[in-house]
Amino acid sequence: MSSSPLLKVSDLSKQFGGVRAVNHVDFKLTAGELLGLIGPNGSGKTTIVNLITGFVKPTAGEVHYKDRKITGWAPYKVVRLGIARTFQMVRPFYQLPAFKNMIIPLYSPRVKGLAGGKYGDRNAVALDLLEEVGFERDSFVAYKPASVLPQGYLKRLELAKAIALQPDLLILDELFSGLSLAEVASIVPIIEKLRMEGKTIIMIEHRLKELFRIADRVMVLNFGEKIADGKASEVMESEEVKKAYLGTEAG
Repeated sequence: MSSSPLLKVSDLSKQFGGVRAVNHVDFKLTAGELLGLIGPNGSGKTTIVNLITGFVKPTAGEVHYKDRKITGWAPYKVVRLGIARTFQMVRPFYQLPAFKNMIIPLYSPRVKGLAGGKYGDRNAVALDLLEEVGFERDSFVAYKPASVLPQGYLKRLELAKAIALQPDLLILDELFSGLSLAEVASIVPIIEKLRMEGKTIIMIEHRLKELFRIADRVMVLNFGEKIADGKASEVMESEEVKKAYLGTEAG
């Protein structure tokens, strides 16, 4: 078994005009690990994910996945290699039924390759995946247009589309945002099940209580810089982290 990290981010930086959104960030992620990525709004969390997944090209630095340099790769190439993500703002095809929103990931080159070119009944697979993330089959919610679904179901649909790609690394960008406590509580077991299945996960979250329950490790960003990395209990005792969240000197 390789001792190399699944994901290695080295000296990663991104500048938008005069704004340094990400500033010389380094971190590694081991296979099977769940990393919580936290920090105040505008701290660079989503930008880092965009850099990893190819939606933004870095100003400097490198990204390696499975010992392969993927810096600046197009998003479709990153997906094909085994990295999938959700988006903070959900992006369904609103006019289509929920299960038909699964068409693109289920017919992707990655899924085709893993299936040996045999797709099978994709509608059945779509319905099964939606049921796994909380679409009750007997309520026929999966057959309703995405335009009429409440936020909780749209977030579940976003998660199902990412899972459909059968990734080894799953990145969840504020999956809990806009959800009730009950909705979050119902999604946590789904994430825990994914971990049991061997998925490596990065979660960007502001819902810290729920995140800390399931994260192996937490990394904190502020103004584009990594200011802490470790167990949640240790990280939140950091004076620099307290200052970042409170906006004043702690103590």
